[in-house]
This record gives sequence, structure tokens and C-alpha cells, in this order.
Amino acid sequence: MSKLTKNQKSVAEKVEAGKVYTLSEAAQLVKEITFTKFDASLDIDIRLGVDPRKANQMVRGTVSLPHGTGKVVRVLCLCPPEAETAAKEAGADYVGLDEYIEKIKGGWTDVDVIITMPAIMGKIGALGRVLGPRGLMPNPKSGTVTMDVAKAIREVKQGKIDFKVDKTGIVHASIGKVSFTVEQMVDNAREFINTIVKLKPAAAKGTYIKSIYLSSTMSQSVKIDTKIVE
Repeated sequence: MSKLTKNQKSVAEKVEAGKVYTLSEAAQLVKEITFTKFDASLDIDIRLGVDPRKANQMVRGTVSLPHGTGKVVRVLCLCPPEAETAAKEAGADYVGLDEYIEKIKGGWTDVDVIITMPAIMGKIGALGRVLGPRGLMPNPKSGTVTMDVAKAIREVKQGKIDFKVDKTGIVHASIGKVSFTVEQMVDNAREFINTIVKLKPAAAKGTYIKSIYLSSTMSQSVKIDTKIVE
């Protein structure tokens, strides 16, 4: 049996097996058990009592995190010339249309979010094979297909994220950085959890929030007491 490293011993001493923690306790623990040399992301995983295979139990939405994600989000706005000025003023990193469509067809995907307008979707449909697997395809449900591209760009830049339950019934998202204060981490986590609760499908039966875990990019996860949200 291999010996535990110094960091592994530290984690074992701090995180009690089987214990559930409050949001504040979990946030503090994640800060203490993260040993990466880079500013790790703060991740949350919520297991839901839904069957994602059924359309009436799908959980999907967006949330604006009070303190943002801590990440620099690169935004591409695919829009007609008359909307370019507003998009640039709103903070889009790349603005244009046909030239970027051609770049994407050639494999270019060096952006985090693509925002466009309903009238442009006909041109973008052919990019599905490139954008779909990377989660970059604009979608009205996530607010990335809209008439008000400037507003959508500002929201994304300020910390708006979209999420979707996966096929195993788990919602996973990065909701900040470990460098955030405990209060900022808690505020973002609570806003995310409350949004999930509000989206509870009417068809979902039994326990909705089954478990919640908080972790950083490479840390052990810390289980949160679900009674705080139900």
C-alpha cells in the first residue's frame, strides 16, 4: 500500500469521511485542501432526482453569479454590420459574420461563448458539427441567440453561465475561483443552488436535490448538507 503524501494527510485530517457540511464550512475547507500552484476553479456538482431521458424532467437554464466566475470569457458575436458597434462597445472580443463563419469551418474555436441573432442562425446551422461537440452552438434557451446581443455580451462578461443536467442526472458547473473569499464562494454557490431549485420539473417525484458537492479543480470533494436548500 502506497504511503499518503503530506498533502493527502492534510486533507484526511480536515475532511471527515461521511460528514456533511454547511456551505460556509465547505467553502472554507475547499480553500484549505487545494494545493495547486494555479488559481483553481470552484466546482459544484448537484445530483438531482430526475430522469433526463424524459423531456418533462429536463433541467436546463442560466444563472448570473453575483461575483462572476473569475475567468476571462472570450466572446464571439456573429452579427450583421449594423449591430457590430454595439457588440464591440459591450465588450465582445471578436465581432463579425462571414469571415468568422469561414474560420470556424476551418476548425477555429478559440472562444468560450458565441452570441448571435435569430436571423443569423440559418447561416450558423452548418457549423453544428464543429460547435456542437465543444458546447459552443448558440441556443435561445441559454440566451446566446437574441435580438439584444449587447445585453447578452455584458451578462456573459459579468458572470452569466448556462448549465444542463447530464444523462446521469447530475448538474456540474464552475462557479468561481478558490482565490475568492469564502463569502463570495458561498454567494455564488447559493445563487446556483437556488436557481436549480426554482427549475424543479413538475414531473419530478420524490427527493429533488439528492446530493451537493463542492470541490476545486484538483481537490477532494466536500459534501454539503442538502437541508439548507429544501
